[in-house]
Amino acid sequence: MAVDWIGFCYAAAIAFGGFMGYKRKGSVMSLMAGIVFGALSTYGAYRVSNDPKDIKFSLLTSGVLSVVMGMRYKKSGKLLPAGIISGLRSGILAQCGRKTVNFEMVY
Repeated sequence: MAVDWIGFCYAAAIAFGGFMGYKRKGSVMSLMAGIVFGALSTYGAYRVSNDPKDIKFSLLTSGVLSVVMGMRYKKSGKLLPAGIISGLRSGILAQCGRKTVNFEMVY
């Protein structure tokens, strides 16, 4: 069983970002969103660790978070939280794509 370290780091970054939003701005919504999406992302990474082909939950969670952060970016115009989440989500998409594509050479 290979551990999905990228997924777990992504989940930790989401939770940490929510905590920092609360710490710096006093935003309880950022804290709650960080906890919820961090926990969901942790569960997705756990599922991928148990079965590398089970990426649906991780993709769904990161997709919903991407939509939420996109709406936040559109409303506020600030790139910092939305840009970081988008970059992290790109890493998750690349990892999920790597897990689903068979890289064997066919001769």
